[in-house]
Amino acid sequence: MILGMSVATFTLVHVIVSLIGIASGLVVLFGMFGSRRLPGETALFLLSTVLTSATGFMLPSAGLTPARLFGIISLVALAAAMLALYGRRLSGAWRWIYVAGAVLALYLNIFVLIVQAFLKIPLLHPLAPTGSEPPFLVAEGVLLAIFLASGVIALKRFHPERRAAA
Repeated sequence: MILGMSVATFTLVHVIVSLIGIASGLVVLFGMFGSRRLPGETALFLLSTVLTSATGFMLPSAGLTPARLFGIISLVALAAAMLALYGRRLSGAWRWIYVAGAVLALYLNIFVLIVQAFLKIPLLHPLAPTGSEPPFLVAEGVLLAIFLASGVIALKRFHPERRAAA
């Protein structure tokens, strides 16, 4: 039992919260491309992504796993993003700290989604049963390339102070 739920129910809640974080994070990322802040969507993304990492630590596991390490990295990135957005109001360098933290947290969530897809989806699992086979590596490599490019685009285009002044 975890928080009064069976492990299966808790895992389902964790997955749903993760998918909410990914969907809202993609909306926020595309908003950045148009220099839009999207306060409601951003709050949903940040909250659900923090909850994703927090609930991930409650899942049964032995020791420090790659998933837990990703959770730690994600929480640090999210803390920086939230400080930049809510505490420092994106002033100066805090704008790029927010973008970098938010994009990194979203990337990590989708990275884990791909890992889980190869582990749990019967069609994908035989392609990469250990997670070190070419189909898995290609999928994660493409994801990395997409997020590196997306991060650069977001950094260049996300200037909400200019949009507000216009």
